[in-house]
Amino acid sequence: QVQLVESGGGLVQPGGFLRLSCAASGNIFTIYDMGWYRQGPGKQREQVAVITLGGSTDYADSVKGRFTISRDNAKNAVYLQMNSLKPEDTAVYYCRVVVHGRGYWGQGTQVTVSS
Repeated sequence: QVQLVESGGGLVQPGGFLRLSCAASGNIFTIYDMGWYRQGPGKQREQVAVITLGGSTDYADSVKGRFTISRDNAKNAVYLQMNSLKPEDTAVYYCRVVVHGRGYWGQGTQVTVSS
């Protein structure tokens, strides 16, 4: 089993920034893909950013140039630096990792962008 613990969410004003963290623990040898997803009010969950074991990244068009995903393989952790936040970024953010061919989700952390 793999457990994920997310942190870093909160309330921020438009134009502000937040950094989300997600740490994995448990029966882990190698984490392949790591990613962040979000689900806004009344919306379906969507992919925000993913990073492969080799460091390749992919971003949703809506966050390109504002968000940066990174990972620390020694700590089994993934991060999401979110800059220039907009009200439409308000959502519950979930991290997801792929271990041994299986995907695991975190419990989610709330990000609210409001003045």
